[in-house]
Amino acid sequence: MVITTAQHLRVLPGVFRVERAVDEAAALASSWISLVRAPEGLTVVRAVDERADGASGERWKALYSGDAAHALDLPGMLAGLIGPLADGGVPVFVASTYDADLVLVPEGRIVEALAVLRSAGHRADERAGEPGEPGEPGESGVSGR
Repeated sequence: MVITTAQHLRVLPGVFRVERAVDEAAALASSWISLVRAPEGLTVVRAVDERADGASGERWKALYSGDAAHALDLPGMLAGLIGPLADGGVPVFVASTYDADLVLVPEGRIVEALAVLRSAGHRADERAGEPGEPGEPGESGVSGR
């Protein structure tokens, strides 16, 4: 049995899109928050550009756990977040960094996701601010532009 610790998450401002990069240079120039290179290609999590993207395609909200970084050898941290969401039927896309996890949920299910996480004992805030902003915790968190 994995014992997890209650975590503090916050909803990052904005709406995001998850894409497989067709044009790597364009992907790198976009407002990305996460890039993951794997054998099948580059996956980009980037801010939605309302002018270019419009309302089409999947839109995701991001929950960030990096305000209180945890050690890599601490078991169950990610499972403690995605387990309750899976039990609640909330789809996720996850990108992890050295210090934190970025859990994306469909934009239309963010309220439900927050309720599920809170009922599992986690703290979830909707305060503004990006990781790495002056005066904000999480300066070593998710990389982005």
